[in-house]
Amino acid sequence: MTDTSDARSDARTPIGRRTVLVATGATAATLAVGAVAATDSPTTEAPATAPVAAAAVCTLTREMTEGPYYLDGQYVRSDISEGKAGIPLKLTLTVVDDDTCAPLGNALVELWHADALGEYSGFVGNNGHNEPDNGTFLRGGVLTNSSGVAAITTIYPGWYRGRCVHIHVKVHTNVTLTADGSFTGGQEIHTGQLFFSETITTRVAAVSPYATNTVTRTTLAQDSIYDDGGAASGLLTLTALGSSTSAGYAGTLTLGVEQG
Repeated sequence: MTDTSDARSDARTPIGRRTVLVATGATAATLAVGAVAATDSPTTEAPATAPVAAAAVCTLTREMTEGPYYLDGQYVRSDISEGKAGIPLKLTLTVVDDDTCAPLGNALVELWHADALGEYSGFVGNNGHNEPDNGTFLRGGVLTNSSGVAAITTIYPGWYRGRCVHIHVKVHTNVTLTADGSFTGGQEIHTGQLFFSETITTRVAAVSPYATNTVTRTTLAQDSIYDDGGAASGLLTLTALGSSTSAGYAGTLTLGVEQG
């Protein structure tokens, strides 16, 4: 896996839809209270507090490359970890309309990312490691609730050659859930990536099993995709879940999309 593969994909994919990311801060922290503890169901429960995303200031940003490792037909589920070894990561992503900042309910937020050794399910071996590959680990999505919140449990991603630590994200509307636990149809209205603080990634990289990934790690500043735009470019707000790095992190971000 190299940065050139993602860069080539970026060149092939026209960026035709407007997308915004709204800086989170207190907005995401309020929403996270009721969303982080969601159970493994297709739709997360609404937080107890009233939605506050409409009061935020929207900031336009570009979409980012899908990359070469996307697979169709993944499961609709709020826990995508499948028992993979790694530091827990509890994500709370809030989807809003870019024109009004109103929460967008019943949208499917889909994620996929590498494991601690930098390997993607369906493509294991591309980062030099030999491990079981079922084509589904660290992939899947969840429907947003009426407050636009999607709560997804996973692990902190690893890294591979030429790319900083990141998670890929898509937002779909009007999908149909299928009997096998997946989804079909609908409209894809956003493709982007989520990024992580270098300070926290450095701590994570020193902990097992990440420490056994001997591939040279690309930093945010060195990455060919991340444009140093902070939350407006997908940089998550991370909060420790405990007193040690191994206890994991909560990650929040408000993602605005243009419908239609």
